[in-house]
Amino acid sequence: MDENETIKKDKPVQIFSNKGNFNEISVIKSQIKITILEMLKSNEMAFEDIVKNTGKSKSTISVHLKELKNKGLVSFKQDSNDNRRKTFYLTSQFLGSVDFRESNELKENNQEYLIENFINGSDFDMSFLLFHSIRSALIQKGINIDPILYEVGINIGNALSHLLYDEDFDKFLMNISNFWKQKGLGEINIKKGQVIKITSKDCWECQYIPKTGKPTCYLDLGILEAVFASFFGFEIEVVEIQCYTMGDDQCVFEISPKAKV
Repeated sequence: MDENETIKKDKPVQIFSNKGNFNEISVIKSQIKITILEMLKSNEMAFEDIVKNTGKSKSTISVHLKELKNKGLVSFKQDSNDNRRKTFYLTSQFLGSVDFRESNELKENNQEYLIENFINGSDFDMSFLLFHSIRSALIQKGINIDPILYEVGINIGNALSHLLYDEDFDKFLMNISNFWKQKGLGEINIKKGQVIKITSKDCWECQYIPKTGKPTCYLDLGILEAVFASFFGFEIEVVEIQCYTMGDDQCVFEISPKAKV
């Protein structure tokens, strides 16, 4: 068995960076450690709950948590009423994952597909083609960079927020819609309500990339989150509930105040 065959049978790995030192990168291969980190991504969790949710023994989880703490990926705080009780939380940033099992040839990387969908068009855009090709190549290799795209989107959204802002909420929404259209990002419709719903047609980010069965527009998601959070002045949550990569004919985002943990 050669090296490539061995790699293809490997289980997925996740990549984290220490928040205190972004030069330190940890590649996590242990499925138990990955499970623990997945649980801590959204909420801090008591040791007893980690044991219960993993189905592993206390001693096994203790060893894995100690190793994750030594890597600077997690830490804990003690219960003020009982020093024996510990609550764990992430001290690292999730950068992405690699699943070698997903590596396969995709039509979205074929010359014919690129020529038909990008190069032969009257509005040929090299930057659009470049983004599509890089993203599709990463998907083909089983590399997930969604967290990085989301962070980039937040940065872009923060830079755009003052350009799109208007004291009048309706004008603010119109500015967003016009910006998307003028920049070739797609046609969006915004429906007001307790939960704001944004529908995007001809989405620039995901329309032509491989169908993965899960939402993919993390760059757009980050931009929208930053722009709306800046307008409202408090934390919000943006969730993509429909996407071209899920087989839908549009992308739909729902925006609501971020729930307090």
